[in-house]
Amino acid sequence: MGVSPITSHVLDAARGSPAQGVPVTISYAPTSSAALIGQSTVIARGNTNADGRCSSLLEPTHVLEPGVYTVRFDTKTYYALHGEKSFYPFVDVSFEIDQPAPHYHIPLNLAPFSYTTYRGS
Repeated sequence: MGVSPITSHVLDAARGSPAQGVPVTISYAPTSSAALIGQSTVIARGNTNADGRCSSLLEPTHVLEPGVYTVRFDTKTYYALHGEKSFYPFVDVSFEIDQPAPHYHIPLNLAPFSYTTYRGS
């Protein structure tokens, strides 16, 4: 059994623990100009698990086409689950693929008033 070609992992830096229950979507646009004018298509939806991971967003056999992908983390919903507010209602991480690789990992370190991300492995 394989994993999705795009995965994520969300850590709640303020709590020092995985962020369970963060809604995650992946959108795709064939070009950066299409992405800029909002011509993206949602291709996957999911939620982070107890370990803060989302590893089954796309079928393992899904072939990534060149284009712009956006992983959206619905942080407002996550913080509402904890009775808290966040300055950022969502975090969009967009990246462009020219020549697709077999796997892209998009980690997010989250706090109510900040976030960081990087290309994971």
